[in-house]
Amino acid sequence: MAITAQLVKELRERTGAGMMDCKGALEHTNGNIEEAIDYLREKGIAKAAKKAGRIAAEGLCSVVVEDNEAVIFELNSETDFVAKNDKFLDLLNKVGQTLLSSKATSTEEALAAAVDGKTLDLVLADATATIGEKLSLRRVTRVIKTSEQGFGAYKHMGGRIAVLTVLSSDKPEVAKDIAMHIAAQKPLFLDRSQVDQELLEHEKHILTQQALLEGKPANIVEKMVLGRVNKYLQDICLVDQGFVKDPEVKVSAYLKSNQTSVLSFIRLEVGEGIEKKEEDFAAEVAAQVRK
Repeated sequence: MAITAQLVKELRERTGAGMMDCKGALEHTNGNIEEAIDYLREKGIAKAAKKAGRIAAEGLCSVVVEDNEAVIFELNSETDFVAKNDKFLDLLNKVGQTLLSSKATSTEEALAAAVDGKTLDLVLADATATIGEKLSLRRVTRVIKTSEQGFGAYKHMGGRIAVLTVLSSDKPEVAKDIAMHIAAQKPLFLDRSQVDQELLEHEKHILTQQALLEGKPANIVEKMVLGRVNKYLQDICLVDQGFVKDPEVKVSAYLKSNQTSVLSFIRLEVGEGIEKKEEDFAAEVAAQVRK
């Protein structure tokens, strides 16, 4: 596979490694960027890598709560400019209320929901024509709690990030604090029991290769890997993280002091996992001139 400048650029952005290191890693892995990231990490050239896919799509995430039900969703636009448009914000609110009242549990069900005599899918199509950009409902999750439990909802940067959490008891301030923490610290799992074992084994392999590269004896390598895996788990598990308002206190201790626990959480960030096609501006202008 040809190693393009764009591939090298993406690998540099995701790992922070030098250009020649990135080019060499891509050549070694025949252009497979995920394998190239692992290769750089194993060699100790890149200590960490950003999540797959640059966040390039625009729009907003939102969360709507009513009594014991809540929905969290993402509505995409093509540009940030449109996402700040009053018409888009009105549409976001309408979508939120529709999702809540329709009892939809998936994106497909949500798009079929009725809004003013039309399906939500048609409402979005009409809005696309009016606003002039393709608008799409990407992710929808419905959450139901008991009367004894509590919701924590938080939106950051007007909806670039939205969080919904469920606590075992109804403590609004604690729930909001935890939702804010999740927005800031990006935990992947609630606790260690939920960690994907394939992901963990993958990380262990990389950490072992890093330790071996340092030339340590096998017994020392084992201890080093154990310590680094523990640090990795502290970074990705909510209850093991340092609480954002007081990093010396773990989230688990903060929850215990408030006599509650987190049952579940959802964190959405606009455009996660979507990479928008990069346009060649000069080519775009030339194409417009030829029309």
